[in-house]
Amino acid sequence: MIRRRSIVLAALLIVVGVVGVGAAWRLLPGTPSDPAGEFLARHWQKPLAAQGAPPANFSALEASLDPRNCGQCHVAQFESWKQSLHSQTMGAGMLWQLQMMPQDDANPCFDCHAPLAEQKALMARSHHWPAAPATAPPAYVPQTLGHDGLVCAACHVREHARFGPPSKSASTPSPGQTPHGGFTASSAFEDSRFCATCHQFPDDGPRTANKLREDTLNQWRQSRYAAEGRSCQSCHMPDREHRWPGIHSPEMVRSALSTRIEVDAQGQVSASVTNTGAGHSVPTYMVPKLHIELWLIEASSPLGTRLAQDTIGWDVDVSLQHENFDTRLAPGASRVLHATLPALVPNGARLELRAEVAPREHYERSFESMLPRSAGMKPDARRLLEQAIDEARATRYSLVLQRQDLLQPAS
Repeated sequence: MIRRRSIVLAALLIVVGVVGVGAAWRLLPGTPSDPAGEFLARHWQKPLAAQGAPPANFSALEASLDPRNCGQCHVAQFESWKQSLHSQTMGAGMLWQLQMMPQDDANPCFDCHAPLAEQKALMARSHHWPAAPATAPPAYVPQTLGHDGLVCAACHVREHARFGPPSKSASTPSPGQTPHGGFTASSAFEDSRFCATCHQFPDDGPRTANKLREDTLNQWRQSRYAAEGRSCQSCHMPDREHRWPGIHSPEMVRSALSTRIEVDAQGQVSASVTNTGAGHSVPTYMVPKLHIELWLIEASSPLGTRLAQDTIGWDVDVSLQHENFDTRLAPGASRVLHATLPALVPNGARLELRAEVAPREHYERSFESMLPRSAGMKPDARRLLEQAIDEARATRYSLVLQRQDLLQPAS
């Protein structure tokens, strides 16, 4: 019994402490001068209420909460969403832990990972939790919905009414001319606070070393991007694309970082990495790491020689109690590598500044720490744990941030 409880507590620390408690960020009540804030206070009342029975005039397609049915009309958005991490929020990393959780502990995780009441009900039935509905779901709730992650309806549907940003079109069809009665437009969908429901803890939320574990909105508010009116969506949903690229995207990392390599006459090298393109810290929280390395590459030795290295990230132990270091780059901040070239550097040599990116480094360590205790897990939980480790490791990738030729031998 003690062994079992220790596994559950460790798992809860990983899910609730790192990823975030969806209901934790409490929006201040909106005011007449802040219609977006007023909308968000209503829209993100968590836990989300069940949709209820659809209007009698809705077709099966209109009433459905299945993202695949949304994709029948919203083709581009659905195709983007399928490639996004939002579609993967109920992957192996979550599922192995749910094998050991009671429903009361799992519900806060669902508030961001599978926030619809209908998703929670499906997961309760599949795990045989005491509070699970006794009857099968209605036709508009597909059996797959619990595992579909952060679905379209989580952001866009309340009581079967549709919501979204103002239309780009000059003319908006009347409700009678559009499926599911049209939609209600709100500028809140283009407001950074929309994302904060899952990407920002409140001031009294979970902390390590007195730092909020989810603090992205606050980081943005302190950056020039907030002053310039550049929202989260402007970078992570360009042209309203539903892919939300971030640390997992090499292109996004390249766009966030600027680099500079300088070599003086004595062969002293300074290589800097600066956050010039992200409106929050790089990385924004503790899960990813960027290992920055400076390499000397010679024609006779294509493998090269590593001259210097550093790690950019927030390193916290798996218990989430102790900080080892915090080298994240706030907007405009830099890290500099220093090295000395060998006395003789042949012609044709070059310097390379590389990034070894580990988007799920903290999860890798956390999940791996559970393996010695996996004998006390259900077989499905161990299988999913091993899958989660493999998937976390597979997200690693390498980038060459800058190459610089050394035109003359150092003397």
